[in-house]
Amino acid sequence: MIPLPKLEPDCFYWATPKADRGAKAQIVQLSTIFGAEPEYWTVACLGSDEHRMRADFEFIVRIVPPSSRFAMDVAAE
Repeated sequence: MIPLPKLEPDCFYWATPKADRGAKAQIVQLSTIFGAEPEYWTVACLGSDEHRMRADFEFIVRIVPPSSRFAMDVAAE
């Protein structure tokens, strides 16, 4: 799991809601729609206009676009 201080804004993650332990992982985006400071970040659930608090989720892994520099460096190893 990724600790909340390690999350990056406007990135996509696989995450599970803490309230429903049996729920499947879903893709969410860490949104800055309410402000750029971390205390204003919310979790945007894809496919809806719903925003939740970061603490409501367990973040599993960041999703990296295939064209990003990070993905290219990992693929080169």
